[in-house]
Amino acid sequence: MKHFMITTALVLSFGATPLLANEKPGEGVTVRPVIQPALEEMFQARILFRALQDLGYTIADPQEVLAQTAHIAVGAGDVDFFTNSWNTLHDPFYQEAGGDAVMTKVGTLVEGALQGYLVDKASYDSGITDLSMLKDPAIAKRFDADGDGKADLAGCVPGWGCERVIEHELTEYGLRDTVNHNQGEYNAIIADSIARFQNGEPIFYYTWTPYWVSGELVPGRDVEWLTVPYTSLPDGATGETTYKGKNLGFAVDNLRVVARNDFLEANPAAKALFELAKVDIIDISAENKQIAEGEDSSAAIDGHVDAWITAHQAEYDGWLEAARAAAN
Repeated sequence: MKHFMITTALVLSFGATPLLANEKPGEGVTVRPVIQPALEEMFQARILFRALQDLGYTIADPQEVLAQTAHIAVGAGDVDFFTNSWNTLHDPFYQEAGGDAVMTKVGTLVEGALQGYLVDKASYDSGITDLSMLKDPAIAKRFDADGDGKADLAGCVPGWGCERVIEHELTEYGLRDTVNHNQGEYNAIIADSIARFQNGEPIFYYTWTPYWVSGELVPGRDVEWLTVPYTSLPDGATGETTYKGKNLGFAVDNLRVVARNDFLEANPAAKALFELAKVDIIDISAENKQIAEGEDSSAAIDGHVDAWITAHQAEYDGWLEAARAAAN
């Protein structure tokens, strides 16, 4: 009888081992992410990091660089994956860093991201509805913030990717003589635009979603998206640029994970996670608003992640289940 009990215990023990091991298919593996140095992108990145940790992976401290350099880092093997690659906007960066030969765009983490040019609603309602209208020096002067007679566009930081589109379109639509593309630290530039709007002055700026700016300057209430006369993207890019009947001049985009091919091959659980993980753009915008309202510490962002996972527990658990199954 005693011999039978020992044998049974051993069978149960051996039978349980694969199941327990499968709960943590990433155990013993340290993953090396890269992110952009933007608090507003930490939320969705940390949701992925949390899921990887629940699969047993150790997360190295993320490198923080701009999008162009992030793709180069993945291509060179300095990191394993980038959490915020815009499918169309960043494709030139992806190709320049080695493309499909060394890395893969996996899944669709965020759908329906927008970019474009906006003006205050008073200017829009007065008839300034298309970017090309700023070829008229009299119209451009309306948005002159520094007294040189040209419109001042609160623009895009070099290295983000949006600067290539803006620079291309300024030439394409004949705006070089009437528009200044101001490129500095974006939050400082947009803060100046918001202050001028609050003082009742006209504003002209670039922004994107998901981002807190559209919660502060609400399209349809405070500001309006401008159209462009026709689609013309740099680097031969193509994409659907129309949103709600307006041609915004930028492709309506999806944010994807870009990961090294060798990492994906060696880590089927991580690959399956990246393929399935999705965060609603509305949830990101709401979290970004929390950041803008002062909940901007690392601990606060972790709290936002906790709350999101709790609210989406069944979906999140489904990611983990599929990832564990892929590791078998």
